[in-house]
Amino acid sequence: MLNTAKGVLFDLDGTLLDTADDLGAALNHLLHTYGFPAVSSNEYRLVASDGVYPLLDLGFKEQLSKFDKEVLRQEFLDYYLENIAVHTTLFPGIKQLLNLIEHADIPWGIVTNKPAFLTDPLLLKFNEFTNSQSNISGDTIKERKPHPAPMLLASREIGVAAEHIWYLGDAKRDIEAGNAALMTTVAVKWGYIKPLDDCIKWQADHIISKPLDLVGISK
Repeated sequence: MLNTAKGVLFDLDGTLLDTADDLGAALNHLLHTYGFPAVSSNEYRLVASDGVYPLLDLGFKEQLSKFDKEVLRQEFLDYYLENIAVHTTLFPGIKQLLNLIEHADIPWGIVTNKPAFLTDPLLLKFNEFTNSQSNISGDTIKERKPHPAPMLLASREIGVAAEHIWYLGDAKRDIEAGNAALMTTVAVKWGYIKPLDDCIKWQADHIISKPLDLVGISK
């Protein structure tokens, strides 16, 4: 990859950062507040990158219809924002991969569907993201993944043509967005891929199990 990529872009949750335990903590705080049983990490990790509503569905189940979803969503987000990086960590190998990319003078950035009011404070918690040259959130522009527009905006911001960029993500929407932008796409298996998801069917150019596996592949 280091010999062929001129730019690299990453998804955030489930690709660079393991944010599941902080999202799960926000859900379980809410469940405790309203007298519901907590959800295990094995359960909430499967929907960690799907947004707030799937997490609420997981926790409140059929009782969710008795609540105002917007109120619950805001309470979830308030707690999560206040505790955004208590348990969140870089996935093993990500720091080393970013160091290799930067040592090779390859510009890189982040394209996530996470809204900017959560993305921006989260990124500030990690010095490893200081050199990111583009941070595109889910509400930076009107479109979001799987639409290619956020990818193309990041391409412009890092100053590399899309066809020379590699994009890493752990969801089908990531691969669809990267493919639509004509980037080289890489599905990462360390993220929040559900057991029934067959990432081979996503039509990624590559599938890797560990971040440093990226270094050994070529286009």
